[in-house]
Order: sequence, then structure tokens, then C-alpha cells
Amino acid sequence: MRRLATLLCATLFVGCGPSRPPRAALVFASASLGDAFEELAAEFARAHPGERVEVHAAGTPQLVLQLREGARADLFASADEASMERVVALGRAAEAPRAFATNRLALLVAAGNPEHVRGLSDLARADLRVLLCGPEVPAGRYARAALARADVVARSASDEPSVRAVVSKVALGEADVGVAYVTDARPELGLVELGAAENVVARYTLAVLDGGDAPATAADFRDFVVSERGREVLARHRFGGAP
Repeated sequence: MRRLATLLCATLFVGCGPSRPPRAALVFASASLGDAFEELAAEFARAHPGERVEVHAAGTPQLVLQLREGARADLFASADEASMERVVALGRAAEAPRAFATNRLALLVAAGNPEHVRGLSDLARADLRVLLCGPEVPAGRYARAALARADVVARSASDEPSVRAVVSKVALGEADVGVAYVTDARPELGLVELGAAENVVARYTLAVLDGGDAPATAADFRDFVVSERGREVLARHRFGGAP
């Protein structure tokens, strides 16, 4: 009988031995969402026992390139609608994208704002080392649109691949001012907020992807992000509501 039970266990894999844990849903998130989505993932795991989310936050163009080259992911959260449209055009989206948050540009400076930066017009000063994200990065496009609207010509010391890179270089003293988002505020840095007239609203969208390993968990996480609790977490990180 014991040998028979062992044979049945090996053949049917039913009720024998420990069950395998479910795969985590892999979320590709634009760099500006990194901190907020890590907190969302932790809260989601507490609210959904047995389900896990892993967040891969990076520059949006890098994420789109990875998806174009066949990277497996379960959900994509983009800092701009244009990047999401590229993913949809690639046939990677399993559903229509959903707007879930907004953001606003801000200027990051050294603590105490020693260069006395007050607004976008200061970015034209020759004595300032200015950093923008590259024009292919959502924050870079938003920054250039805002500068054009304000009729300000600013020279970027280098075009950065993500807002995380801008934050890092300003924190290290490699630049005097960087254009990022209000959500990139850090205790060790100063933040100069821009008025509505010279700002640009960033619209964030997300969608479950085809070809992932945990589509059901990804859908549950999407619903959690847009839920009341998810909105509270995003608001704590200074994101605005969905447009």
C-alpha cells in the first residue's frame, strides 16, 4: 500500500508534498513611480495573502525597449500616455490602458537653495549647471514643453535616462538644479515648485500585459492601485488623482 501511495503521488501530484508558491507578478514601472509602487506592493501583499508583486522601476524608454525585445512582465505602469501607446502598438497590452495618477514638474536644488533658484526663468542663467532628462524620457519631454511655454532656453549639462539619475546627480552636487517631479522631493534636497501657468501635468496609465507569468495577480494589483487605498498611498507620495 505504501508503494502504491507513493506511485499515485508521483503520478498525479495531488495533495502530496508541499505546494509550490505562486509566481510573483512582475511590474514594469516608470522610475518616478518606484518608491510609491514599492509601498503599494508591500500593502498589496498584506491585503492579498499568497499573492506577491515585484517592482522593476527604470527609465520609461528602457522599459519599453525591454518589452519590445520580448521581456516577460505582467503589468506596465507608464509616466506618459505616448509610451503606453507604443506598448499597445507592440501588441503587448492585454487590455485598454487605465489612467490612475498625475504628477507635476518641480525643480530640485541643493538643500537651502544656495543658488537662489525661483522658477523656470532661472534655468537660462549661465552660472547654473542644469540637468534635464533626455527628450525621449517623459520627464524630459514635459520639461522641454514647460520651458517652451515659458519661452526659456536652458542648456542641459547632460540628458539623463531617468528622474532617478537627475535626483542622484543633484544630491551629489554634480548639478545645481534638475527638472524632475514634485514626487521626487527628498529630505536632503530643496524643492522649488512651479506655478500652474508654467507647469505641465504628467498623466500616468497602467495595463496588464500579455505573456506574463501571473496575469491574475497583475489584475488584482491593478485594481488595488486604483482603489481608495491605492490612491491614498499615491497621494502620500504627492501624486495627484487620475485625470
